[in-house]
Amino acid sequence: MKIDRRSFLALSIGSTAGIHLTPLPWKLMDDMSIWTQNWPWTPVPQDGAASYVNSVCGLCTAGCGIRVRKIENRAVKIEGLPGHPVNDGRICSLGLSGLQLLYGGTRVKTPLKRIGERGAGQWQKISWKQVIDEISKKLSEQRKSGNPQTLGAICNSDRGTTSHLLNRFLTVYGSPNFLRTPSVQSSYEIATTIMNGSSGTVGFDLENSDYILSFGSGLLDGWVSPVRMIRAHSIWKDKKARVVQIEPRLSHTAAKADQWIAIKPGTNAALALGIAHVIIKEKLYDKNFVEKYGFGFEEWKDEKGQTHKGFKQSVLENYTPANVAEITGIDVAAIISVAKDFAKSAKPVALCGSGDGGAPVNLNEMMAVHALNALKGAINNKGGLQIVPNPDYILWPESEMDKTASKGIQTERVDGAGGKKYAQARSLLNRLPEVINASSESPLQTLLVYNANPIYTMADSVAVKEAFSKIPLIVSFSPYMDETASYSDYILPNHTYLERYEDSATPYGSVQQLISLARPVVDPLFNTKQTGDVIISLAKAMGGHIAKAFPWKNYRACLEKTLGDKWKTLAEHGYIVAKKDKAPDTASAKFDFAAQAVNTDSKNDAVAPADFKPADLDGDVTAFPLVLIPYDTMRLASGFVGTPPFVIKTVGDYILKENDSCVDINPQTAAKLGLTEGNKVILTTPKNKASVRVHLSEGILPGLIALPRGLGHSAYDKFLAGKGVNFNALYAPMTDPVSGLDMTWGVRAKISKA
Repeated sequence: MKIDRRSFLALSIGSTAGIHLTPLPWKLMDDMSIWTQNWPWTPVPQDGAASYVNSVCGLCTAGCGIRVRKIENRAVKIEGLPGHPVNDGRICSLGLSGLQLLYGGTRVKTPLKRIGERGAGQWQKISWKQVIDEISKKLSEQRKSGNPQTLGAICNSDRGTTSHLLNRFLTVYGSPNFLRTPSVQSSYEIATTIMNGSSGTVGFDLENSDYILSFGSGLLDGWVSPVRMIRAHSIWKDKKARVVQIEPRLSHTAAKADQWIAIKPGTNAALALGIAHVIIKEKLYDKNFVEKYGFGFEEWKDEKGQTHKGFKQSVLENYTPANVAEITGIDVAAIISVAKDFAKSAKPVALCGSGDGGAPVNLNEMMAVHALNALKGAINNKGGLQIVPNPDYILWPESEMDKTASKGIQTERVDGAGGKKYAQARSLLNRLPEVINASSESPLQTLLVYNANPIYTMADSVAVKEAFSKIPLIVSFSPYMDETASYSDYILPNHTYLERYEDSATPYGSVQQLISLARPVVDPLFNTKQTGDVIISLAKAMGGHIAKAFPWKNYRACLEKTLGDKWKTLAEHGYIVAKKDKAPDTASAKFDFAAQAVNTDSKNDAVAPADFKPADLDGDVTAFPLVLIPYDTMRLASGFVGTPPFVIKTVGDYILKENDSCVDINPQTAAKLGLTEGNKVILTTPKNKASVRVHLSEGILPGLIALPRGLGHSAYDKFLAGKGVNFNALYAPMTDPVSGLDMTWGVRAKISKA
């Protein structure tokens, strides 16, 4: 049997990936918990009666069900909740380590008020009554100035009662500036609004798919729900479903896939349209779906009688396999083969979203990939992409608004979302730093931050911190001393997810309408409060119509009232699965192929950035000859929660060597630069520079280099702070001209010997 170079590479890296997906790491975690019993903050439970509490993990947006074992009132182990629709008894390494975030040294134990320079770490303890009085007084004074729209909030989600309470507070105060952390879901919302006429949650029925065509989605690298994807991978193997991974680096997902297609970064849209070309030319598309539910596939006329090319004609003219091969670097034969295999499968699905899905993507790419699902009629069908209605259980009455609130709420959002230029966008947090830094005075005078760490997670950290320095008042609700909390004026610490009640709605990627309920596993350890209670207290302290909009005694009462007859079932079982109508939910009952919206001109850089044109905007090709791209791994949390110490211990030395990030580089590229394995080098981009180590890898295209996301923290504790480089500090965002979201996938770079 002959094994070629690429097959051997996939085998070797796949073996490593296999180790990550087996019970072996969990055995290591058990051993580690024994080895580290002497850490001063590690709890050693007393002997006593054992009990279990069912709840929901709050460390990412997946909303996995968990079962926590307790000895007396001490939580000692977190397991997956059997039967839960998301994870069915399984748990990822981050969820397994949640107790470290409960009992660890990064907790903010009481309300704090800054007394020194921002970021200097000088704090004064303050009572809850005093902090509520001080902040409500500042907000009242700000509102009396007649500019309530200068209040803003950043949140990781716009779902759930706590987020709704925060948004409600802004609304009755008079501000439209509720900002949500962007993700691939943000791109899907806009794409499905344009093409399906619906902005519901996008779900993927992957367990029933027989052909998964993934454009960069790290299915086994933390995408959506890590646990669900590992389980789905086993199902694919049993059912002999085919998985094709398209990305420039051999990730764990690519290594475990049936086929890895190495593509030039930024050219996914061109490949998707090239695949569409083959499907259309060979007449392999679902004619019934296209004719019955499609619009814009053939030539069409607008209201003025002007004729427009249809999707079919545009794709056939511009995206021949030969053209696409030149753009993407993929063989013509491979393009044709994938297109035919996808089209001939009974239940195929195409999806996109780089890495773990924590970042949005180019709207052209999103729409081009989504069009493949339409060509095969794989929308709202078994095994395909499904549009799940948004949760509708939060049915609070509309709030009364005074003149100040009515005037403020009608002002244009500070980020431009929903305006004339970016009409489909609900939130564009990526634009906030630029808007603030371009103004002589910050358009936001007060910023509330809940379940988010923007100073760490947003692109161009220097510009973000500069923008935040112009905001007079920043209030963080973080239970941890993260980067944003440490740069705030007040910290009003939330309970951790193991100490509070909170609802969790349908997670991204799920095909089921799901409501889960997190409940306190242990009594609060410190002087913290559920953020919902703090918002209600602030509203009551401000009085008038603002207080009237929050009639609940406390958050628990609000939650019980909101859930109504669902409360009893949720309290007993932890989750509810609702039935949903799978009929297409479009305004015209038509899927809009939107040839006028999807840029089908192969010469346009928005679709086919030949020679990495978008990255050229960030630096000169001669001065910065390499292209740096990010990647995600299940071993590192890159969102609003920092990676716990036990998980850091599982990170391989090809990712983090001592305290240095390792940059993946092809041996050919390294040889030209005179570099060998382990060399310390200086990585420079037009935005910043960092010291890293070289890791030689055949699993990345020549001319490219890659860094992991999730390292480079300056906050938390000694186990996480100062380890590696924050990829977000090395590039600046680039705005998608249609969606307004950040469309950056990489940045020009160079490497020099240290």
